[in-house]
Amino acid sequence: MSTNEELKKIVREKYGEIASQGKSSMKSSCCGSNETTCCETDEDLKIFSMDYTNLEGYNPDADLGLGCGLPTEFANIKRGDTVVDLGSGAGNDCFVARQISGPEGHIIGVDMTPKMIDKARENAQKLNLGNVEFRLGEIENLPVQNEEADVVVSNCVLNLVPDKKRALKETYRILKKGGHFSISDIVTYNAIPDGLRDEAALYAGCVSGALIKEDYLKLIEEAGFINVNVQKETKMQLPDTILEKYLEPTAIERYKNEFSGIASITVYGEKPRDKTKTNCC
Repeated sequence: MSTNEELKKIVREKYGEIASQGKSSMKSSCCGSNETTCCETDEDLKIFSMDYTNLEGYNPDADLGLGCGLPTEFANIKRGDTVVDLGSGAGNDCFVARQISGPEGHIIGVDMTPKMIDKARENAQKLNLGNVEFRLGEIENLPVQNEEADVVVSNCVLNLVPDKKRALKETYRILKKGGHFSISDIVTYNAIPDGLRDEAALYAGCVSGALIKEDYLKLIEEAGFINVNVQKETKMQLPDTILEKYLEPTAIERYKNEFSGIASITVYGEKPRDKTKTNCC
């Protein structure tokens, strides 16, 4: 099992490659360490990605097809809000959020991959958006002040974070009292069978780092958030054409018989206005 730092290094290197390649020519969104066994086609990638083209503020140059939801669509962003995007990539969700919050708002994208930050800043400069900025940093140690954000969004990123508990504590810290988040992520419906988790990691890193849905929601509540609810849920089926790339026939049979599957969920949660009103303890 890789250590947290090793996992981060793998993710940083892989997503650095993606930033350099762009959506049309990229080979994978995989976090696996062996490039030849990772997802190799756009068909694989589209299993999780959602269509942004009808959202105002959408910028094709910022869309690398790495998401698994549309968190900004459910985030209840208001005019003038400060919005922080965790794992902002090339800036896709940031630019959509800016369209909603307007020139009075402030959008902060945080990503730990330098090449992604460079690409996002380049996109913001092209769009001449002075109130959108991108900061290099890790979600477990966000370069954002206490209670700076009205809204936090994130798109298919927490499943890649080794210390999810720490990431949620940081999310809680940067939100203003009464602020809220809308996060899209991948979860599982039951535990991945023994022996399959490492192989499933070859599929975009989304399965290997995903938590069981109930555990994921419990972790959010334990971080202190209230009114936690699933805004959207879409069960994902991995077709045989993809499973056959990474699993032997016997493993595919086990996958189908023992594993209930994965889902893309968008989750909402609020930071209490009153410290005493929490779901923890």
